[in-house]
Amino acid sequence: MRTIMGIEIQNREELAVEVQSLLTKHGCIIKTRLGLHETGNFCSPSGLIILEFSPDGKGEYDTLEKELNEIDGVIARRMEF
Repeated sequence: MRTIMGIEIQNREELAVEVQSLLTKHGCIIKTRLGLHETGNFCSPSGLIILEFSPDGKGEYDTLEKELNEIDGVIARRMEF
C-alpha cells in the first residue's frame, strides 16, 4: 500500500516556516516531497505540497496530519492506494 498526503497552504509567506518545521520533525517518514505553486510575474500566495510516505511510518501519519490541520490556513488530506 502507498500513502500520500496533499497539503494546501493558503498563505505561504506567513505559514511556510511553521509547516516546514513540522515536515522536518516528521522527516523520517517522508519518502518524496513535491511543492507546487503558481509562478510568473508574481509568486502565488498559496501552494500545494504532495508527500509520499515510507511504509514504516504508519503511526506518525495521523500525528502529522493532525498537527498540520491545527494550523489556520493549512489543509492536509491523506490518501492510500
